[in-house]
Amino acid sequence: MNPGVVYAFLAFTLWGLFPVYFKALHQISPLEMLSHRMIWSMLFLFVVLTVRLQWRWLGPVLRDRRLLARFAASAVLLSTNWGIYIWAVNADHIVEASLGYFINPLINVLFGLAFLGERLRRLQWLSVAIAASGVVWLTWQSGHLPWISLVLALSFGGYGLLRKTAQLGALEGLTLETVLLFPLALLYLGWLAAHGDSGFVSASSGVQFLLALAGPITAVPLLLFAAGARRIPLSMLGVIQYVTPTLQLLIGVLIYSEPFGPVRMIGYGAIWIALAVYSLEGVWRAKTARAL
Repeated sequence: MNPGVVYAFLAFTLWGLFPVYFKALHQISPLEMLSHRMIWSMLFLFVVLTVRLQWRWLGPVLRDRRLLARFAASAVLLSTNWGIYIWAVNADHIVEASLGYFINPLINVLFGLAFLGERLRRLQWLSVAIAASGVVWLTWQSGHLPWISLVLALSFGGYGLLRKTAQLGALEGLTLETVLLFPLALLYLGWLAAHGDSGFVSASSGVQFLLALAGPITAVPLLLFAAGARRIPLSMLGVIQYVTPTLQLLIGVLIYSEPFGPVRMIGYGAIWIALAVYSLEGVWRAKTARAL
């Protein structure tokens, strides 16, 4: 088996298991959990880059104001995505959060159309229309937009757009984002500790250990993803990525007993059909291109 497939599958599987991890930390507030994720990620990445002697890129980057501004924007989108997701998991909205990552590939298509001058083929337009009908159905039946799903999809889509046009690799880019977020996270955790509101200080040693694991838990899937993405076609990567929201959906329904009745099934079904059309069209295009 192509090792890239293994790396990508492991990355998306680990991301799919995130609800279990965040549920285990339910006594910690989402904002404090987010701050710890930034702090421990920075420390873990510092160790990785030190072991690999991979710090030379940082000096020139810190002198490039335009690049810093771009990564400051991507850091805001990333922290928004993380924060909403952590809150959603612990507010029993895992199923709705999973929908955001089902929608995300189609958001990427629309962003490519709007910002990168890409053109959509007929079947891609069809997949976007079918997905939109699913969102409209869910909105009509619930009386409000599935805002958790849309915020997650849009924030991660915007993050992907900024990273696609950036000049840094996955490891360096994540490091720069955490460098920019680190001071804010440290100040917030210091403020909580000074006011006696730190969940980390009052938590058991087991919870403290789980929070400290936020560093490798954040960085390892990203490194696996980067290794996989270099070794397999983008079309195959696009199909494997559905492992993540599928696992999240199953965890929400089967482990945490979140509702998933016929109304949701119709809306999600429309989005799954859209993804199937989009994925099969991409695979067919890739095979046709190789045949030529």
